[in-house]
Amino acid sequence: MIEIKIKSQEKNYPIVIENEAITDLREKVFANLESYLVVISAKVEKLYGKQLNIPKNRKFVLKDGEKEKNFTNYRKILEQALKLKLTRKSTIVAIGGGVVGDLAGFCASTYMRGIDFIQVPTTLLACVDSSVGGKTAIDTSFGKNLIGTFYQPKAVYINPRFLKTLDERQFKTGLGEVIKYSFIEKSCMCDEELNLTNFLSTEDIHDEKVLAKLIEICIKLKKSVVEKDEKESGLRRILNFGHTYGHAIEKITNYKKFTHGEAVVEGMRFAFELALKKNLIDKNYKFLADDIMKKFDFRQIPKYKIEKMIELMLMDKKSDGKTITFILPTDYSTVEAFDLVL
Repeated sequence: MIEIKIKSQEKNYPIVIENEAITDLREKVFANLESYLVVISAKVEKLYGKQLNIPKNRKFVLKDGEKEKNFTNYRKILEQALKLKLTRKSTIVAIGGGVVGDLAGFCASTYMRGIDFIQVPTTLLACVDSSVGGKTAIDTSFGKNLIGTFYQPKAVYINPRFLKTLDERQFKTGLGEVIKYSFIEKSCMCDEELNLTNFLSTEDIHDEKVLAKLIEICIKLKKSVVEKDEKESGLRRILNFGHTYGHAIEKITNYKKFTHGEAVVEGMRFAFELALKKNLIDKNYKFLADDIMKKFDFRQIPKYKIEKMIELMLMDKKSDGKTITFILPTDYSTVEAFDLVL
């Protein structure tokens, strides 16, 4: 078992990484809960519902897909919580990927002005990124994550066994975020030298022990950032590397054509090209970055009209409506924020 403690202004909480039986995980999560509501991914419910054995009236099964992170489901979850008569001592438990975690966390942060929230991420993307750091949100027709809160969970339980049933495309969408950490590692200002780029180059990432170590490295890097800047007033912006252009891809394709990780990888390609044009990096580093991204054979994304992409990026929550904030590489595993007019 690996336990990493996260310290925040709001509360301190553990992230536990343990490869254990799903039934044992269930006992650990629900052992001391007075009353609760579980928001669970439909796919996870289908695969692990019997092992998790959650009472029917205490679970909200969320269909899969980014489009489900909406006002309608937010209202439905809160209405179910009210029917169950959840109190301020109750807990909302999220079991699923990033969509489930973001939505359930937003519900927990606003129900009775905030109740306990536990994360059980079941995708690589959620394990290495969205379950850590306290960001919650829902999407609107105007863009992604425009309505949300910073709200820390009570605990995060990561069980790599869930990842065995991920299809290759969903596994790769998590790898998109993992690679992001390799490109920003030095800027994370972590006390440990973790050498994620070398780790990705030399290890078999499908091996169970290697996968647990990979998750641990990414969490340590994110921990270093969010403990220094919990609410994205400065350093935490580096975690958005690849996301400004990536979110525009997701929006222009109505969240249906490409996964989040695929969009982020394309966003990183865009960032490296832009950095090279602005002489922030040399060609050798761009070639190295291209090789790292090519190694995992991510889906190719076409170039969309730059005028439309600029319009969408100007609607990003990090934009002031006139300039676009880009996180761009400036050296090996180093990035900085730039406010640009394209």
